[in-house]
Amino acid sequence: MSDEAETSAAKVEVKKIDVNTWLAIERNRAAYDRTMLAWVRTAISLISFGFTIYAFFHIQLRRGEEDGRLIGPREFGLTMVIIGLLSLALAVWENRNNMQGLRALGAKVPPSMSGVLAALISLLGILALIVMTFRQ
Repeated sequence: MSDEAETSAAKVEVKKIDVNTWLAIERNRAAYDRTMLAWVRTAISLISFGFTIYAFFHIQLRRGEEDGRLIGPREFGLTMVIIGLLSLALAVWENRNNMQGLRALGAKVPPSMSGVLAALISLLGILALIVMTFRQ
């Protein structure tokens, strides 16, 4: 009977992580989350500045101060919002790859709340993009 218990225990491979390894994984996870939040902050800046430039100059152009420029404030604002959304998408992709790398090491990495924040900010950016595109 003891041979059966030993063989069944040998079949089930339990990977235990020591405290130092666990703390190193937690530090890496926290660093990945901080990097993600820095990208979210950058995306917020790009989206909000792009929309602000569009809104400010939209008011100015209503007063009749139109210029025949190649790239006007609307195009510049749209470009900033699009760059903000692209940077947010790349940050989410990079964060996901990093977290999958930690999970591949056998660590139990919980879902990050920075991903939820990134999703909310991307919705805000998409809304700003829609308003800027369809409002004349």
